[in-house]
Amino acid sequence: MNEQIDWLQFAFNIGTWSINVGQILGIAITFIATFFLYRVINNSALPWYYSVDSNMPIKEKNRIRRKLFSILLLIVLIIFLIILRFDYILYTRGAFVLRVSTLFEGILILQIARLLDRTLSRLLSNRYSEKSLEEQSSLSSSEQDGQKLGKTIQYIVYTIALLYTIRIFKFDYQQEVAGFNLSFSNIVFALLILLIARFLIWITTQVFLKRYYLREKVNVGSQYAINQLIKYIIFVIATLMALDNLGIEMTVLWGGAAALLVGLGLGLQQIFMDLVSGLILLFERSIEVGDIVKVDNLVGSITQIGLRTSNLLTRDNINVIIPNSKLTVENVVNWSHITTQVRFSINIGVAYGSDTKLVKKTLLNVAAENPYIMKAPGPFVRFVDFGESSLDLELHFWTKNLLIAEDIKSDLRFAINDAFEENNIEIPFPQRVIWQGQK
Repeated sequence: MNEQIDWLQFAFNIGTWSINVGQILGIAITFIATFFLYRVINNSALPWYYSVDSNMPIKEKNRIRRKLFSILLLIVLIIFLIILRFDYILYTRGAFVLRVSTLFEGILILQIARLLDRTLSRLLSNRYSEKSLEEQSSLSSSEQDGQKLGKTIQYIVYTIALLYTIRIFKFDYQQEVAGFNLSFSNIVFALLILLIARFLIWITTQVFLKRYYLREKVNVGSQYAINQLIKYIIFVIATLMALDNLGIEMTVLWGGAAALLVGLGLGLQQIFMDLVSGLILLFERSIEVGDIVKVDNLVGSITQIGLRTSNLLTRDNINVIIPNSKLTVENVVNWSHITTQVRFSINIGVAYGSDTKLVKKTLLNVAAENPYIMKAPGPFVRFVDFGESSLDLELHFWTKNLLIAEDIKSDLRFAINDAFEENNIEIPFPQRVIWQGQK
């Protein structure tokens, strides 16, 4: 055994530089392992990646192959520097020591980050964009952008690279701020936690829950409520973890939260009520995204339910921001929860002496010709009263097109006016007789 060790440590001297057999074997093993690793990645991993992204141009494929080759070359150079003891010190200042291997490690981290950014973001973004329109419609609108996913992955990759670079080059400066010892690496790591939380939200809502939504045929409003609750929960946990990583004690945080709650109770009651109302809407789901509601004489569709406010898109295509407390405290008409069809009516007055049977038939014929009025249940005419100047009637009809109900009423009035003129049915106007007394 001693003879073998002596043989491995046998040195070749070239001037002042020497190399032994063990170092030569280490270099040979490094070459062989790197060669086989490159062959495996080039022949197995890259073809699979190219098959997933079939639209990738040739230039992009060559660029990825060159980056992979440069990464392996840097790894080989770092190993050679360590084996041959060429890891010279380039610069020193205090605790900071810059070696040749350290410089190559920094370049290596940057190259790996660029490769991961290019491959992962493109792979996941393309997979997401290739989903069918039916699948995409089941997802919340806030998470339907493949470019946002790619940006999130890019931020995560480069933040990890920055964190490793700080530790390799020992740039982890510390500073005491408000009694807390903050370091550059802790701040970067806290940012990384928030970015990972954002990525976990996408994975949870768009990968795992998406299959559940499609299988159970969950409506869009319920999907939005579940996704929002998961987003809030994950972000709260991530924020607490980030604060803990920065060295902020939770007792101080809870004390500040208690003081904040007192302030909310005394001076910000309305905002606090809106926040609580937002949580009630998300948990109770009495009003969901996509519901057609009437609030303060505004009729529209709920497009978003936030933590403090909600968005109402009116029939005039105007986006109205409504405090959540209005949707929980005040009277709100939710047409979507009752049924998919709603009954409306318009008032008509005809002159005394008119043939009421002909009037009824004319009104029903006009309603039957409107394409937005349902056949079952069908429209009907109600004789309301004998008015001062007219016979008062109501035309009732059912429709599923709630947002354009006023337009349907307008079309009916135009058609009724034309039909009455054809059938010589008079629509009277109020008449008054003025008596002048004798002097």
